[in-house]
Amino acid sequence: MKAAVLGKPIAHSLSPVLHRAAYAALGFADWTYDLVECDERGLAAYVESRGGEWAGLSLTMPLKRTVLPLLDHVDHLAAATGGANTVVFRPEGRYGYNTDVQGIVDALTEAGAQAPGSVTILGAGATACSALAAVGELGAAGADIVARDPSRAEGPLATAARLGLTVRLRPWAELANGTAPVPDLLISTAPAGAADDYSERLRLTRHAPPAVLDVVYHPWPTPLAQAAAAAGSVVASGYAMLLHQAAAQVELMTGKPAPLEAMREAGERELARRAGQ
Repeated sequence: MKAAVLGKPIAHSLSPVLHRAAYAALGFADWTYDLVECDERGLAAYVESRGGEWAGLSLTMPLKRTVLPLLDHVDHLAAATGGANTVVFRPEGRYGYNTDVQGIVDALTEAGAQAPGSVTILGAGATACSALAAVGELGAAGADIVARDPSRAEGPLATAARLGLTVRLRPWAELANGTAPVPDLLISTAPAGAADDYSERLRLTRHAPPAVLDVVYHPWPTPLAQAAAAAGSVVASGYAMLLHQAAAQVELMTGKPAPLEAMREAGERELARRAGQ
């Protein structure tokens, strides 16, 4: 059977390492998982030309949105977040899933984070939508969204409406000036370096949320993770999120429980290799 991860650029993806480790541990010697550079214009032709030997696809942004009209069935989280990062080919059609939500839930749970009463999410893109759905799964009623450009927060607002969650938009300037409330859980979906001012404030004040997840996984630890850990926060890594969403993909594509520890070790070896370059 065949599977692949699609995106552009895609060479940096850790997904092949994780999925191939899973296949090896499961004894699936005839399964392959490849990197495929594909943009939005080429996605439909690629998906529609896959034959019966294909198990599934992993997708990066913006393909997660573009794929939705190409699917026969979409799970409720993919529909709610407006994107599917996983396609599974079955005899009855193409199924789309969002396993990023499960990845966030599992990463926080594994780290020991408690059920949050208040949540702040940094960023307002596709990953913020998944983070919002994840905190709903964890029992939160909603979240504050801190966006550099509030006009681009349509995605989280739409996700909140579909899931019956509440969202409050807050200005990015609050992060650095210390006026932002300290939540029970902070999830940063911002790019590397974007939250450095906030990280510096945490380092100086040590007034940090009890739990923090930074979706950036390389290089690790990020300044946010370092500052939060020094202040006593439970810290979940972006790698843990990536690992757990990949494990959910493996289970969907193979129908077998994912060999999580084999996948974890393979990914950690690869990250160590990259750090040494």
